[in-house]
Amino acid sequence: MKDICCIGHITRDKIITPENEFYQAGGTALYMAYGFANLPHDVSFGLITKTGTESADVISKMRADGIDVVNFDSRSTVYFENKYGVNSNNRSQRVLAKADPFTIDEFANANAGIFHLGTLLSDDFSPECIEHLAQRGRISIDVQGYLREVRGERVVSTKWADMHRVLAVTSILKLNEKEKEAISNFTDPRDVARELAALGVEEVVLTLGSEGSLIYAHREFYDIPAYKPAKLVDATGCGDTYSTGYLYARMRGAGYAEAGRFAAAMCTLKLEHCGPFDRTVDDINAILA
Repeated sequence: MKDICCIGHITRDKIITPENEFYQAGGTALYMAYGFANLPHDVSFGLITKTGTESADVISKMRADGIDVVNFDSRSTVYFENKYGVNSNNRSQRVLAKADPFTIDEFANANAGIFHLGTLLSDDFSPECIEHLAQRGRISIDVQGYLREVRGERVVSTKWADMHRVLAVTSILKLNEKEKEAISNFTDPRDVARELAALGVEEVVLTLGSEGSLIYAHREFYDIPAYKPAKLVDATGCGDTYSTGYLYARMRGAGYAEAGRFAAAMCTLKLEHCGPFDRTVDDINAILA
């Protein structure tokens, strides 16, 4: 049994920025796995993913890097094109290939303190899958994928069809400033957080870009600052890195504010280069100091 198990698809990503164009593996699954790999191993971590044969080398490398990976076969690997504007918070996407959704049978032997579901598209996990996993560990969810549907190659915004059913078994929910508007009639982050808590979520984590982040738990709000990076290189995977730092710190016994600051500092370091977090806990603590 792992302390934290991330479940999600690894992707093939084409990244287009105003200055550059490049290719890399991505997805919540990959960013979280390497984030944990570079933190002290006092919190055990495992990954469950699902890829096509075109990602065999990525899976092999992750295992060689010491990451505990369970990989199920899919007809293809998710293939994203992410195009960023001058403002890195603005992103357009295309999906050039989809992976098969996860099934309950694939979780027959899964047990964890926390399952973090790295949803990329709205049909990655059925409500039945999540309810099954909730009997085996606490559920943490990143909202993003539930609000994205593929039509042709375009990623379009969609309503979260089973939101109330899923949130009833969700302990930790992470969402950003745009996602909060898609799932709530409120615009103020505090009102959104209260609404989600009323639906059953114990810890609501709202990331607000350069404005920092907000955590709501047990009717208390915690305002978390954003730490300015030395240089802004690549925002891809920043939200996944925040989840990594937050869940790691919480599993080690940190309070909500302390965990939020740790996550924010980890994000700052990730923004300074392309790819997953690759620094150390000493680097994180230096920012916090």
